[in-house]
Parts: sequence; structure tokens; C-alpha cells
Amino acid sequence: MLTTLQTAYSDTRAADLAWALGREPLPALAVLDLQLGGAQLQLRLLGASHQVLLEEDGGSCSETVACIPGSSTPLPLGVAKRLGEWEYEFAARVETLSADSFAGRAQELLALVTDHPHGLAGTFPGSPHAFTAMLAQRTEGQVWWRTWHAYPQEGQLVVTRTRVGVRTPAVAHRNF
Repeated sequence: MLTTLQTAYSDTRAADLAWALGREPLPALAVLDLQLGGAQLQLRLLGASHQVLLEEDGGSCSETVACIPGSSTPLPLGVAKRLGEWEYEFAARVETLSADSFAGRAQELLALVTDHPHGLAGTFPGSPHAFTAMLAQRTEGQVWWRTWHAYPQEGQLVVTRTRVGVRTPAVAHRNF
């Protein structure tokens, strides 16, 4: 699903993004509710940022990547945490691209997410390559989502990947 976000595009920077777990739902500009197996997933565009809310029998999870005033947790390269019965893994990277490469990558990503039944993308008025996009899936009992936050004025694309699923017990190894 592709939408134009009804907000002015502000000159936020990739370096201003912060990460948080467990935040309450924030006001969203666009929302996509998904049922993935037994999981209820809500993808939320908050402007140049995102929030994902996950509910399942094993518990709940709220991930926020946003320019959060007063936040002391910058965007980490990676996080692995236990959330009750779940394992949570998050990874982020920043891609810096030339203007031509950025435009092409933006078009590819928007086409991918727009045509996907579990995708949500929002573009900003005033810049054809300013967008936030999200894509979710469920495989083998794990819920996954990827996000892209585009900053064309910097030529930067922030890419995140998250996996949440039930912990699997360690297998005891025996010497035979």
C-alpha cells in the first residue's frame, strides 16, 4: 500500500533516528493492520519514522525507530534481547548513495513495497524520493519486518531488519 503522508517533509537527518522498545502507540500518519498466522501486526508510519506493534499468544512487542525528542538511545547497529518467551533481533545500517543511485534505489523499494500485500509506504509532498517504507512476513514461526527511511537531501537510506519469535531450547549434545 502506498500513501502520500499529509505532513510537510522536514529536513530530518538519518543521524537523528533513535530506537526504542516498549513505547506506547504514537500518533500515526498511516497504518496497516495485518494478520500473519496467529500474530496481529500493525505497521505504523510516523512521518520519517516507524512503529511496529506485534501481539501474539506469546506476548507483545512495540518497536519504534523515530526522531524522538530527549531520547538517549541512538539507532544501534544491532540488538538481541529476550522478551518473555520471545527472541528479538534488530539490525540497522545506513547506505550513502549518489543522487542517481538514490533515485533508482528509491523507485525500486517503493515498487517492491507498494506491490506487496504486507507492505506499507508513505511518500512526503515536496520530494519524490523522501519516503518511509515497511514490509512484513511470517516464516517458520518467526515474524520479520524490514524498513527503509529515505533522506534524499543527504543521499542516505536507513535500512532496518527485525525478527521476533519464540525461543528455541538449546539441544544437549552427547558424545557417542
